[in-house]
Amino acid sequence: MQLIRSARWVLLALLLSVVPASSFAGVLISVGIAPPALPVYDQPPCPEPGLMWTPGYWAYGEDGYYWVPGAWVPAPYEGALWTPGYWGWSGGLFVFHEGYWGRHVGYYGGVNYGFGYMGIGFVGGMWRGHEFAYNTAIMHVDRGRIHSFYEDRAVVERSYVDRGSRVAFSGGPGGIRHDPRPEERIAEHEQHMAHTSFQQQHESTARSDRSFYFKNNNGRPQTTAVARPLGMGANASPADRSKSGHDAWSAPTRSQAAAPQAHTAPQNPASTPARTYNASHSNTGNIAARPAPQTQSRPAAQPQSRPAPQSRPAPAAKAAPAAKPAPAPKAEHEHR
Repeated sequence: MQLIRSARWVLLALLLSVVPASSFAGVLISVGIAPPALPVYDQPPCPEPGLMWTPGYWAYGEDGYYWVPGAWVPAPYEGALWTPGYWGWSGGLFVFHEGYWGRHVGYYGGVNYGFGYMGIGFVGGMWRGHEFAYNTAIMHVDRGRIHSFYEDRAVVERSYVDRGSRVAFSGGPGGIRHDPRPEERIAEHEQHMAHTSFQQQHESTARSDRSFYFKNNNGRPQTTAVARPLGMGANASPADRSKSGHDAWSAPTRSQAAAPQAHTAPQNPASTPARTYNASHSNTGNIAARPAPQTQSRPAAQPQSRPAPQSRPAPAAKAAPAAKPAPAPKAEHEHR
């Protein structure tokens, strides 16, 4: 038995040597049981412009697999696209590969998550300048609020790996068979940003709700998708959010605009090695440490040499010429 465990650790070590740098930012979760089939569900209409669809998936917690509902979330920066996480087979275990934000959609195992994520890339929309345009051939939007959209059914048909599959993992017995394409490999090694605070809270809320666990819903969770992330008061209407003096959606997205550059350093495997677990661990821990690069750069931009310009009172000496009462004597002479 101990020999088998040792062999698994060796295989996991080999796996780490070939995992792309972008995957080292999170905690590696490995499980011996395959994730359940993806449930069939309807996508709620996108409620506001600029929101991106993040498909639902099976995560792993202390009581086994639990469902994280699909949700519309704010794009963390202009041009951002979401690459979903996926379960992959390696060394007799199912290993979860974290999702990430980037300029292009990378490899996600060929899993058919639906709604633009058909197995290859993303066909649910595209960025057009400062706006995101939705492909209504596959995405549902509130056309009363969203006016940037188009319809392209042909691109959807070309993006399936396994059209009718509900399998939630890649490789292994019964898994999806799809090797990364060159463009997917390139996207994997670009600058990435991990889950936003909205996504972290969304997953954390699902993990704490016992009804989302497979052992309690038998693969049929009551809530499969939501218009806005679970928790953080995200289900309030735009009018309700404005009462607090700011928009709960837009404020964080503006502050995260430069995040892709700030988060590239922790992706170095030499400086941030991945940790392996066979038990329940979420990926939220590493996110908390990431804002550090932003705060480290600010002190350098605070030159304290500005007080020097305060020596400008010297020009006050120019006020001396103002003491031109010299003409006064002339006035006296003229009076005389």
